[in-house]
Amino acid sequence: MGSGYLSNPFEFLVTTLVDLYLFAILLRFVLQAVRADFFNPVSQFIVKVTNPVLEPLRRIVPPVARQDVASIVAMVAIKMALIAALVGMKGGQVGILGLFAWTAADLASLVIDLFFFAVIIRAILSWISPGGYNPAAALIEQITDPIMRPVQRILPPIGGIDLSPIAVLIGLQVIKMLILPPLMHLVM
Repeated sequence: MGSGYLSNPFEFLVTTLVDLYLFAILLRFVLQAVRADFFNPVSQFIVKVTNPVLEPLRRIVPPVARQDVASIVAMVAIKMALIAALVGMKGGQVGILGLFAWTAADLASLVIDLFFFAVIIRAILSWISPGGYNPAAALIEQITDPIMRPVQRILPPIGGIDLSPIAVLIGLQVIKMLILPPLMHLVM
């Protein structure tokens, strides 16, 4: 049993926990950007979880054009610190440009994944509970509306079946394929 035996589970655990927290910060940013209902219990949970990091940071980093820049700064700083720590633990080094590129790629992937899974959940919920109210479903609808509505205008339901989620999912995957490789190329 070498040193890698415990480092892989430790790396997985730390990366997963940090990425979950980054996901919460990203959710808060997106919820504010789409002006979601902050009285929703899920929104309240996201606010309470992210406040310890964002509240002090907001004193230093003000919003710009009604966008919560502190959330973006927090995500970038946390992800950069994680990447630097993981690379350092393995005895490697990454330059500042590589660190920024890697961070940008990981955060871009996180944003695309957020919308990708939100669209999937929205589609599944539309089959399971059409017209029913659920606080989480309401938030998912608010999050996905900005990317779903334009596609729904172009691709209306055919025979009562809404194909727009499929088009959006394909579009998100194409965007991911176009954005991530050039960013990761800067890291290599």
